[in-house]
Amino acid sequence: MTTYRKTAVLVGSAFLFSNITFILGTIGMVEPALGSPNDLSLISASRASVVLGVLLSFANGLAYVGIAALLFPILRQRFESLALAYVGFRCMELITQILADISPLALLTLAEKAGPVATAQGLGAVLLAERFWAFQMLNLIFSLSALLLNVMLFRSRLIPTFISIWGFTAAALVLISSVLGWFSPALGESLGMVTGLPMLLNEVFLGIWLILRGFNPSAILKPAWQS
Repeated sequence: MTTYRKTAVLVGSAFLFSNITFILGTIGMVEPALGSPNDLSLISASRASVVLGVLLSFANGLAYVGIAALLFPILRQRFESLALAYVGFRCMELITQILADISPLALLTLAEKAGPVATAQGLGAVLLAERFWAFQMLNLIFSLSALLLNVMLFRSRLIPTFISIWGFTAAALVLISSVLGWFSPALGESLGMVTGLPMLLNEVFLGIWLILRGFNPSAILKPAWQS
């Protein structure tokens, strides 16, 4: 039980760390520097912020995988296939996170070694498009992994059911907005700002709950055939 308690604290801390690094790195540092893609000098002037933001985003991606790795020994007792799929989705999230973060770094190089302005702006637009679609893929994979996790948490009763229902609903909203974004980027972007908030709040709440309360001991001790 002491091991499970430590795991709960580590998982909860990883959820909080993931959201903090995403907010600081992606939202707070990288995106503002990419707000004026037609003026590459602004991106070059924000080099330190962009690099630090990308590093924080990478740390966020590592947290994805860390959460799955920590939960796998517990979840596999009842849902071996789903638990393995969850790890796979989280690894895919890390890969797409890296692909999304290549663009800001490439834009820095482009801004510092650019040729003709029109050519540089054209290449910059391509890099921003690559980042956009990488994030579309990231949101899709993230929502699927969150759906899997909350199904397992709900069925196992490792946490109170209202948290897993909240998480499942929030993940479904992210999935819907992500799919809509494939067909209408403007609609997907506007919906993403709204649907992403419940998911973020759910993960923060879940992280705090696991740190303070841990997993439900009776659910951990329950035989697999009773889940």
